[in-house]
Amino acid sequence: MADPVKELRAIAPSFVALGPCGVAIRSRLKHLSAGDEEVLRLVGAHQGALASRDLKHRCADGPDHSTGRWAARKRGLTREPSSRIAGAITKASHDQWALARRCQAAHIQNLDAGIRTLRHRLALPIGGKGAKRAAGGYRSRSEWFNKSRRLAVLEERHTAVVADWRAGRVRVVRGGKRLANTRHHLDKAQLTKEEWRARWEAERWFLAADGESGKPFGNETIRVTPGGEISIKLPTPLAHLANAKHGRYIPSCRIAFAHRGAEWADRIKANRAVAYRIHLDVTRGRWYLTASWQRLAVQTLSLAAARANAMVGVDTNADHFAAYRLDPHGNPVGDPRRSPYDLSGSADHRDAQIRRAITRLLRWAKNTGVKAVAIEDLDFASEKTREKHGSKKWFRQLISGIPTGKLKARLVSMVAEHGLAIVAVDPAYTSKWGGQHWQKPLATPRRKMSRHDAAGIAIARRALGHPIRRRTAPPLHDQSDRVGHRTAQAAPGTRGRDGNRPPTTDRLHGEPTPSGKRTRGPSASKTVRDAPSKHERVQNSRMHTG
Repeated sequence: MADPVKELRAIAPSFVALGPCGVAIRSRLKHLSAGDEEVLRLVGAHQGALASRDLKHRCADGPDHSTGRWAARKRGLTREPSSRIAGAITKASHDQWALARRCQAAHIQNLDAGIRTLRHRLALPIGGKGAKRAAGGYRSRSEWFNKSRRLAVLEERHTAVVADWRAGRVRVVRGGKRLANTRHHLDKAQLTKEEWRARWEAERWFLAADGESGKPFGNETIRVTPGGEISIKLPTPLAHLANAKHGRYIPSCRIAFAHRGAEWADRIKANRAVAYRIHLDVTRGRWYLTASWQRLAVQTLSLAAARANAMVGVDTNADHFAAYRLDPHGNPVGDPRRSPYDLSGSADHRDAQIRRAITRLLRWAKNTGVKAVAIEDLDFASEKTREKHGSKKWFRQLISGIPTGKLKARLVSMVAEHGLAIVAVDPAYTSKWGGQHWQKPLATPRRKMSRHDAAGIAIARRALGHPIRRRTAPPLHDQSDRVGHRTAQAAPGTRGRDGNRPPTTDRLHGEPTPSGKRTRGPSASKTVRDAPSKHERVQNSRMHTG
């Protein structure tokens, strides 16, 4: 009995991703004097203490927070710093509480998924087989026992987190939980107590100000002129450190933005809002100023316009990007392109590797003349749990190593700068069907095709609106119609577009005539009855010659 045909899941439609809605640029504060650095440290430490206190009050309010309580917190802070600094601190506290709340909800969902999987597998007999989308029973009694203990641990965690969620409690660490835990493992981090303390204090400083449209140069608290002069409004307890009018401090350095400097200058000349943040990189001993502003998210290209031109399909992997260029008809052009990256090492190194790989990929795509880049709309949030994949640790590490979040953020911002658009497609079956239909036909002695290269073709074809599978191959030369009966490339949405071209008659093959009679009688046999065979003819010829 043949196996039943498995039903494929519905393929989500492709769409053009919106461009970035925010811009951030950074420049180094060079040639700061010792007095300048001391003032920045004092201001950051003072406002950081206020931010910590305000965050404590915000967490205590929980979900019962209201605009009235927000205004009361701001009035309480206004006594020490200015009202603008108090507004920036309260807004930062609210945003941090909201982020912790969202992370708490995601943690509950992950625990729910793990508990469901464990309960399902524990209910199956030991060694029981699983389905394609559901794992089977555990392999041994020992593994079953260990997983039952893990189920109890997850249920206890779930109960505690749900209780926190209902009570409105969140766990927030100003400065970062990872850095706080590093204090207990200084030997592994290769840090001394003094070095860790310097990093901890720098991360907890608050030297930021939101922009204000209509104010001079777009910001009243941290003001930067087109000439690069920086002016900081000091809080009231530190007003005696001011070296300019109205309680302001002007450092001795000047700043210039090499990237997007013209756009930044246009904004501040028009007095449009620009937010600033000053921070210290303790490892390098350098001070930086980050300027950021918002802009409307504009869809630079429609889906129909993106499909009218050539497109590059990109397959995201744990160690490289595999790309292939396709023409508007869905035909691969040229050779595959691979952009490797190494995600080992520090976070800064991983981020630099991703930026380098994306830059190389986009430069190549722009040189080919395409207008859009197709990429999978990936989300592996539910695929990383060990409860789902069991002992497949290598697979969990593989999908965890794919930089989906960083890739989305970096790619959206960098593609917009190159004048390209991003077409996001459903990732269902792209690797499987790409390897099945495109890997072997395109492989040559000089072109090595991998499954990832074929997946890039599948992604681009789906973005263009074409089916992933190739056209039906033409018949062999020993058939009666020879090469004339070939295949056709139909437009997307045409029924039977992957079938053979119909014949040049008024009806299909095998379809009866309107009268129901044959239009041609049976042909006569080409063999002659009672005719001598080839062997008899040879024998007769020998007898006559003899």
